[in-house]
Amino acid sequence: MTIAEALPLFFDELSYGRNCSPNTVRGYQADLRQFMAFLARYFDRPADGIMPDEVDLRTVRAFLSHLAREGIGKRSMGRKLSALRSFYDYLLRRGDSSINPARLAATPRTGEQTPAFLSRGEVAVLLDEPFPDTALGARNRAILELLYASGIRVGELVSIDLEDIDLEERNLRVTGKGRKQREVIFGSTAARALGDYLRSRPLLSMGRREEQALFLNNRGGRLTARSVARLLNARIREVGLRRGISPHALRHTFATHLLNNGADIRAIQELLGHASLSTTQRYTSVGVEDLMRTYLQCHPRAE
Repeated sequence: MTIAEALPLFFDELSYGRNCSPNTVRGYQADLRQFMAFLARYFDRPADGIMPDEVDLRTVRAFLSHLAREGIGKRSMGRKLSALRSFYDYLLRRGDSSINPARLAATPRTGEQTPAFLSRGEVAVLLDEPFPDTALGARNRAILELLYASGIRVGELVSIDLEDIDLEERNLRVTGKGRKQREVIFGSTAARALGDYLRSRPLLSMGRREEQALFLNNRGGRLTARSVARLLNARIREVGLRRGISPHALRHTFATHLLNNGADIRAIQELLGHASLSTTQRYTSVGVEDLMRTYLQCHPRAE
C-alpha cells in the first residue's frame, strides 16, 4: 500500500477510531498533505506511487530542513513531525511499514513560552467596566465571565447547548479534546451574567427555536470561536487594555490566578480537563512576588 492510499484510512482512524475532533483531523490532514507535496519534490516523481519504506531518517530530516527554509516556526515543525510519527505508528500497526523514521528524528527544540495572561487588575477592568445595555452586550459579558470563571476552551464554549447548563447548580457540561465530556463549575458572578443573557437571548434567536446553542450570533445561529476572538479584541479596545490577548489567555489567567491563590495544581488539572499534569504545568506560572509572598507567609524562619 502506498502512502497516498494509506492516508485516507489513517484519517478515518483518527475520526472514528480515536474520536479526534474535526479540528484535530483537519490539522493532521494539512500537515501530512504538506509532507506529501514535499515527497514529490524530494523523489522527483508523483507522490501517489511512493511506498512507506522509501521514507527514511534522511528524508524526514530533509523535510524539517525544508520547513525551516520556508520560515516555519519550531513549534509548528514539532507539530508536523508529531503528525508524521502518528501516521507511521499507524502504518507499523497495519504492517505497511517496517520502521517509523519520524521517531528517529529529534524534535526541534523550542524555548518554553508562557502564554499571555491578565493581572487581577486587568481582569477587573475587562469585566467590571459597563457593557452596552443590549442583548449583544449581555451575551459578551456572559461569555467573558464564563471563560474566566471556568477556564474552558473557546471551542468548548461555543459548543455548549442550552441543555448543558444548570444555572441553579452553577455547573455545565462541555465536550473537550477527543470528544471527552466533563462537568465544569463556575461562580455566582458568571451565573448572574448568564442569567441576564438568557433573559435577552430571545432577542437574538429571532424565533429560531430549533437552535439549541447557548451563545448565538446576531443572526440567531451558533457563535463561532473566531467571533469570540473578535468580540474580545473589541472589548479590549473599548476598555483601553493592551492588545493581543486571545480567548485562550483567559483560560491561562484562570489557571494562574488559582495557582497564585493556593490551589493545588492537580485540582487545576481537573478543572482544565488536562489528561497530563505536565500540560497543566505549561499553562500555569507564578511570579516571583507571589512566590515570595507565599514564602514569607508559610516558612517558620522567613522573618
